[in-house]
Amino acid sequence: MAAGVDVTLDGVRISRALAARNIGWRVYHHPTLASTMDEAHRLARAGASELTAVVADEQTAGRGRLNRRWWSPAGSNLLLSLILRPPLRPCRAHRLTMACSLAVCDAVKRVSGLEARVKWPNDVLIGERKVCGILSELEIDGERLEYAIVGIGLNVNADLHDAPPFLAPATSLLMEAGRAFSRLEVLLTLLEEVGRRYQALRDGHQLHHEWARRMATLGERVRVTEGERVLSGVAVDVDEDGALLLRDDAGVLRRVLVGDVTLHGRTLGGN
Repeated sequence: MAAGVDVTLDGVRISRALAARNIGWRVYHHPTLASTMDEAHRLARAGASELTAVVADEQTAGRGRLNRRWWSPAGSNLLLSLILRPPLRPCRAHRLTMACSLAVCDAVKRVSGLEARVKWPNDVLIGERKVCGILSELEIDGERLEYAIVGIGLNVNADLHDAPPFLAPATSLLMEAGRAFSRLEVLLTLLEEVGRRYQALRDGHQLHHEWARRMATLGERVRVTEGERVLSGVAVDVDEDGALLLRDDAGVLRRVLVGDVTLHGRTLGGN
């Protein structure tokens, strides 16, 4: 770690910094949790308001999309889950992933100067390596969205050269910039940017055009794996709900809601 950079987090410092910068989030910090997602669900079911965040220095049972494991060295990265209560139908909930991935890109640029891109559907890349994964889970009552939990794992100060082999090619802000970062500053900036994007979403702004401009895979020949089904073709666009529009090898335009994307034989990100 670079000398003079305070990389620690604690609840008191977080609360004071939020108040000093007038950032309207409530943050619960834990040195260790099994999963920030599980704790956020518990708080949400108990009535926690939106713009509540659960942050942990270490997770013992962290998870990514499709029940994959999420690995992060203790005390090095940002592991957080956000409680949101958007006025959206459940079928529109992927717009939250759009908002949060754009917020991650904006926060990375602000704190490090690095350019990040979105890898459909839920990752953020620097170059071709994953720096952040996003996981959204919903609580639904009929056709009504009770709440959403958005988990964000952002690699900040981890050296991932010796990461477990099950991880896709990954990187961190430290590895890309060559210096350590204050995790408190990264957290505050990220919450500011998520709050800004979330408010735009609540106000009815469309995010998919900007999301498409930040997308790493559009215009490229890709292979999308959806369970047992594999589609190949050119990724041409995303729609307003975040689905990938893929023109397959027969020239048919297909709308893909979930799946893993492989570009030119390389799997980009994907925890």
